[in-house]
Amino acid sequence: MTHLTAIVLTHNEAGQIADCIKTLRFADRIIVFDSYSTDDTVSIAQTLGADIFQHEFENYAEQRNAALDAVNEMTNWVLFVDADERITDVLATEIREKIVHPSFAGWRLPRHNYIFGVLTKGAGWYPDYQTRLLRVGQAQYDRQRPVHEVVKLYGEEGILRNPIIHYNYVDMAQFKDKQEYYADFEAQSLYAQGVVPRQHSFILQPLRHFYWRFITLRGYRDRWHGLRLSLLMAWYEYRKYQRLYALWRKR
Repeated sequence: MTHLTAIVLTHNEAGQIADCIKTLRFADRIIVFDSYSTDDTVSIAQTLGADIFQHEFENYAEQRNAALDAVNEMTNWVLFVDADERITDVLATEIREKIVHPSFAGWRLPRHNYIFGVLTKGAGWYPDYQTRLLRVGQAQYDRQRPVHEVVKLYGEEGILRNPIIHYNYVDMAQFKDKQEYYADFEAQSLYAQGVVPRQHSFILQPLRHFYWRFITLRGYRDRWHGLRLSLLMAWYEYRKYQRLYALWRKR
């Protein structure tokens, strides 16, 4: 018998968790895998019938692996959903149809990203495939990729047609906070690898990043919105090298 568990990783997601859980009713079980939230995330999720697991957060890859380990003998399939994501009815139907196929270890889902309320079709945010539907026992997250985590499948991967909806960044403040976090984390990762920034890195890397976002990944499709996002991402590429430089200076 095919059993599907939807898992939502959370930390202080009281503003999002209710709307997320309401789109997961098609799953046989809903688990909120929480990293000790200090707001009402857990109580809201419990009220809506979700089961609660709590695990100290180390990084995203380890958290997802811990969730897979926790449900290893409880279910056949896991669907990972973030608190700011929503599953549409047509996607839910497609998921239930696909998990009966015995030959697949996982499925990729296209993702529609709404950034500042705008469906973003370029600059790397579309179709933004995410491998989130996993057969338990045939998937594990790469521990060498703690951020922007990558799943390794031990079997064939399929591709779903209907997108998951992602309300990515509500406003500029949220965008800046998240990108500052990523810039800091990626700078530390480069530092650990022994990468030393050169003078030209502060100019060439942001320029290359802008070109990649706006031209190669067709950020121009979103006109002013795409231009703004490409410039912002180029700026945070610069911030990454600033922080990398500061780490070497401190050493």
